[in-house]
Amino acid sequence: MIPQISPLELKRWLDAGQPVFLLDVRQPEEHAYCALPGSVLIPLGELPTRLEELEPAAGATVVVYCHHGVRSLSGAAILRQAGIDAVSLAGGIDRWSLTVDPSVPRY
Repeated sequence: MIPQISPLELKRWLDAGQPVFLLDVRQPEEHAYCALPGSVLIPLGELPTRLEELEPAAGATVVVYCHHGVRSLSGAAILRQAGIDAVSLAGGIDRWSLTVDPSVPRY
């Protein structure tokens, strides 16, 4: 089972300065439309061959997100299998927009 974090919990982590590495596994056009600030884009299909590009700060939790939280579960599973501590953002950027920051466009 892949651990998940709610958007509200992620907001608390960010507000508290907890080290987080935000990984967007959507497509480039989705990321261009809206993204969480400071996130890194690696589309899910490219993730297994681009793991070396992940450079989270020491002690940071990798939070994987997508549109609704389905692709991010797969992304977090790939990372965990590679030995990287990762969680999935439950509900994705869509739930982030609904519960944390309504200025993030929905699609």
